[in-house]
Amino acid sequence: MIPVVNFRNETVAVLGLARSGLASALALKQGGARVLAWDDADDRRQAAKKAGLDLTDLAQHGFTGVKALVMSPGIPHTFPKPHPVAALAKQANVPIIGDIELLALACKQARFAGITGTNGKSTTTALIGHILKSAGREIAMGGNLGFPALLLEALGENGIYVLELSSYQLELTSSLALDVAVLLNVTPDHLGRHGGMAGYVEAKKRVFRNQKSGHSAIIGIDDEICRGIYTGLKSAGQQKIVPISAQGAAPGGVYVSNGKLIDDLGGKAAAVLDFAETPRLPGKHNGQNAAAAYAAARSLGLDSAAVIAGIKSFPGLAHRQELIAEIDGVRYVNDSKATNADAAEKALACYDNIYWIAGGQPKEDGIGGLSPLFPRIRKAFLIGEAAKAFARTLDGKVAYEISETLGRAVASARQAALKDGKKGAVVLLSPACASFDQFKDFEDRGDAFRSLVHALPGRRA
Repeated sequence: MIPVVNFRNETVAVLGLARSGLASALALKQGGARVLAWDDADDRRQAAKKAGLDLTDLAQHGFTGVKALVMSPGIPHTFPKPHPVAALAKQANVPIIGDIELLALACKQARFAGITGTNGKSTTTALIGHILKSAGREIAMGGNLGFPALLLEALGENGIYVLELSSYQLELTSSLALDVAVLLNVTPDHLGRHGGMAGYVEAKKRVFRNQKSGHSAIIGIDDEICRGIYTGLKSAGQQKIVPISAQGAAPGGVYVSNGKLIDDLGGKAAAVLDFAETPRLPGKHNGQNAAAAYAAARSLGLDSAAVIAGIKSFPGLAHRQELIAEIDGVRYVNDSKATNADAAEKALACYDNIYWIAGGQPKEDGIGGLSPLFPRIRKAFLIGEAAKAFARTLDGKVAYEISETLGRAVASARQAALKDGKKGAVVLLSPACASFDQFKDFEDRGDAFRSLVHALPGRRA
């Protein structure tokens, strides 16, 4: 744990005592702060008490003399309605911050690379971390990727924190100046939490906040919103701007062309990697992820050969098009992290003869936008709250069944794939939905899929 000494002898409130919140409270206490800790859930309060924290009902205590409110990123502070404790803090002009901000304050001597975007940020974060570690750099990787920031190793001036940053986390971070900031893409997501698309875009743009000369901003230019951000930052000229693309040339940046990664950072475009050599990074979207990781690693001082070696040795990331097994000629792919249609689109574009497991807690936009990829789907197996709505979208276009549960979907998809006998058949879990109707989170859903596949009979490749 990294002690946060910046609030020594000050009073700090902490709301939300799950993984990141509990770590924040303990790090502040270890650093000498007076911590007022609270969670609305009794089980988390009891866990915090066992960890040595004193509990204070913040709604009753008030914010007189409180230096800051540290909130878990999942708790709303503005939209759709602020948590009552957040509203009290705002009335008292107490700043609301998160654990990433605490890390930035506590470890100013280290370097920071931050990655955000609607889709691809977990894979890109893991890929950057792998490249740097493979090259012998001292790194710590976490943030939204799943490991609380303040439980990472404390790094000195030679260390690099590689952080996946969600829009929720970015809204709670004010002083962080990223040495390398990556924005992959922006498509509609979490709109209720940000008060609409404009608020969501502004949250994502915060990844570039506080950057100055010597810092690098790496921006995907394959969507209109990010192209606008790229143009604005380039005009301002405060930091080095590096465009990346998976769809066409990005002069002065890194891009994908004809299945190859092109380095044009020095103005002399040259192919540095053939994606045929990277089977753990399938699809156009992973081309963008690789371009971003290449540009980030180069910006952090690695030479091209070291970066390419790291990309080639990347083992992939769980729940992101993770190949679980090939059984009787059928591949089973876990893409549980695809919690919206845009993410599912990336996976559907990678395969033919798909037996698609989809559904869960629906997002705002449904799956109508995936219709150009429907011809790739042999049959859909629909689960969770979204099953009936998805069935209406697919009706007359794609064969489907409402399986309701993941267990039934896996069994039915296996039977259908074996009966059809199509070459290259893939049973793909890419739900285009959140998981909270039937599972704790997307990882729990992906783990359940993995267990179900491992339990299937048949000959493994």
